Amino acid sequence: MAAPKVTDKRSDLYGFGVSGDRLEAPATRRNRTHILEVLKNTLPSEGITLELASGSGEHALYFASELMTLTWQPSDPEPQMIKSIAAWRKTEALDNLMAPLAINVLTPGWAKDVLTRDPGINAMVCINMIHITPIEAAHGLFEGAGQLLPKGAPLVLYGPYKIDGQHTAPSNEAFDQRLRTENPTWGVR
Repeated sequence: MAAPKVTDKRSDLYGFGVSGDRLEAPATRRNRTHILEVLKNTLPSEGITLELASGSGEHALYFASELMTLTWQPSDPEPQMIKSIAAWRKTEALDNLMAPLAINVLTPGWAKDVLTRDPGINAMVCINMIHITPIEAAHGLFEGAGQLLPKGAPLVLYGPYKIDGQHTAPSNEAFDQRLRTENPTWGVR
C-alpha cells in the first residue's frame, strides 16, 4: 500500500505562481533571509543537510547558494514539487545542491532508506510542513531524525507554532482556522 500524501493542496495554500516547471511561493522571498540567519548560527559548517518537504525548491536553491560549504539535499513527497525543485536547481550550477529525493515521512522506514543512500547526513531542516500535515507526519519526522542524525546534530523547523497552547499572532490563528477548514488533520501545533 502506498503511503498517504503529506499534503494535497500546498500549491493552493501558499499561492504558488508558475514559471515553466518552477513554482514560486511569495512567502519564500519574505522569510528566506530570516531563516538563513538562523541556519548560519545552527547548522554545522560542513556536511550534508537534508531538507524535508522542500516544496517549490526556492529555499533549497537560496540556502545552497548562501551556505557553500554545506551539501544541501532537498526532498519532497509530491511529484509536482520534485519537478519544481529540479527546475530551480537547473537555474544555477551549484555543486553543493543535490538532485531532489522523493521522501514521505509518513512512509515507514523512510529514514532507513535515506541512510542506505547517504549515511553522512549531519543536519536536517524542515520548513512549513508541520502545520499542513496530519500529526503523524510530525511523528514520522521526529522518529526519522532520531534514526538519521548523530547525537547533538540539529533538526531545524520553521513555521507558525503555538507557544503554551496560544497563537503568537492573530494572523496565525486565522491561518490555523483556514487550515483546519481545508483538512481537519492540519493546523498550527
